[in-house]
Amino acid sequence: MSEDIIICENLVKIYKTKDLEVLALQGLDLNIAKGELMAIIGNSGSGKSTFLNMVGGLDRPSAGKLTVDGKNLFKLNEAELVDYKRKTVGFVWQNNARNLVPYLNAVQNISLPMMFDSEKKRRERALELLEIVGMSHKKDSRLNQLSGGEQQRIAIAIALANNPKILLADEPTGSVDAKTGNYILDMFRTLNRELGLTIVIVTHDRALSKKVNRVVAIRDGKTSSEMIVKQDYADRLDSINMFEEAHDEFAVLDKAGRVQIPKEILEQMGLEGNKVQLELVDGKVVISTPKK
Repeated sequence: MSEDIIICENLVKIYKTKDLEVLALQGLDLNIAKGELMAIIGNSGSGKSTFLNMVGGLDRPSAGKLTVDGKNLFKLNEAELVDYKRKTVGFVWQNNARNLVPYLNAVQNISLPMMFDSEKKRRERALELLEIVGMSHKKDSRLNQLSGGEQQRIAIAIALANNPKILLADEPTGSVDAKTGNYILDMFRTLNRELGLTIVIVTHDRALSKKVNRVVAIRDGKTSSEMIVKQDYADRLDSINMFEEAHDEFAVLDKAGRVQIPKEILEQMGLEGNKVQLELVDGKVVISTPKK
């Protein structure tokens, strides 16, 4: 069994302003194995992007435990954090303007994160990465000469420039069409398989999330459920269509034995108030509306 490269226990993030406190993460528990390709889904405001920013070293946790590649992110000083961001994680954003500098060509953009290497070494590595993402023919192109999908492929090359151990992708298919989105996912699968790269994708795209081994749903700042690929689908994730159910879904118990019940299920139950009836029937826990 693969060791966990990301260990997150009871993680809390509070954003404070002068008049307001916002609880973005409310005790999130989530472990991600080394070499895993997985997706995190959730509605806007659920906390999924906050989690990604924490792992990326872009934001500091408020409480709990967050260990990435053996490093306690609560204890890193500023210099150690800069080193961590350079060597451990690579980021791909939905907004391509955040990934690329518009007045530089593709080779120059990919070379930017490697500023401490020699010019020759930077160019060689940039050309190698362009080959990996299938963009060698666009090496001299600038941002306005590239389609959205081409920009995103260059962005992936930039994220790989310093050989990170973890690739973090925030809505990587959000600004491209379905065909390009599938191509990008295929690229992630190839990078994961051939380089052993750990890849964490935050997405609203249910079709994309169907084509990874594990999907974690976050609701209200906590892990709500996990979807694990069905064994008979494991070897053909590439060919599963968006209408085919590829995963078994499991509710997640936290360390206090609590479980979240999705809002749509509560609505179907016709629940009024905040009390439910619990019964153990033939080894199964049955949740029902209280008897009147």
